[in-house]
Amino acid sequence: MEWFKADLHTHTVLSPCGDLEMSPVNIVETALSKGIQLLAITDHNATQQCEEVVKVAQKKGLSVVVGAEVTTREEVHCVVLFENVEILKNFQLFIDEHLPDISNNVDRFGHQVWVNEDEEILGQEDRLLLSALDASIDEVEAKVHELGGIFILAHVDRKSFSIYSQLGFIPFDLKIDAVEVSDNVIFDDFIQQKTQLKDYVIVRSSDAHYIEDIGKTFSLIKMEEPTFSELKLALAGQGGRDVIGRG
Repeated sequence: MEWFKADLHTHTVLSPCGDLEMSPVNIVETALSKGIQLLAITDHNATQQCEEVVKVAQKKGLSVVVGAEVTTREEVHCVVLFENVEILKNFQLFIDEHLPDISNNVDRFGHQVWVNEDEEILGQEDRLLLSALDASIDEVEAKVHELGGIFILAHVDRKSFSIYSQLGFIPFDLKIDAVEVSDNVIFDDFIQQKTQLKDYVIVRSSDAHYIEDIGKTFSLIKMEEPTFSELKLALAGQGGRDVIGRG
């Protein structure tokens, strides 16, 4: 058992707010240069770029977890992670069913493309990925756990698109695997303000949209190896595994 450096919230060029430099090769090489050992790919309401990042990561020796950053009907952002690309494709079907048919305005929001390791465009998402799904937070959580995934409340300290900004509290019956706190707050002060968080596992991630931000904030995770299955056990605190979300 050892400690691994993990960044569990990273965007790519596919996210409309993601920088054009956020290609598979650039992401993987930058993560490795920052000492990241487990990286999660989590574009806004989209998963199509994950498979290409995994391909590059396997060649270069980086462990990658696939997922998305989902915007629920309540406009709460949630990081969802899955064991492999095949399961991820099932979740993409859920996204496709619930993402509103609102066209992306490229001039206003940016391009929504996914690319291969040579940065050649493989496809484009025409619907605006910044839209909220027409599925509630409870429905999203239920689907994620139905597929054996991990459900994390994203950047709960932010004044928009967080569980506190939108609902004011964490529903007691919501099945949460972890709560993410960004690097914008003093950790101990925030936990004292939100005493409810003492009941949850806390992670910290970069939410990187730009290359230089990858690994800027991270978690230390004690586990056997940097894999999805071990991450899931660590978040559950099983077998001596642990999480320190204070990077």
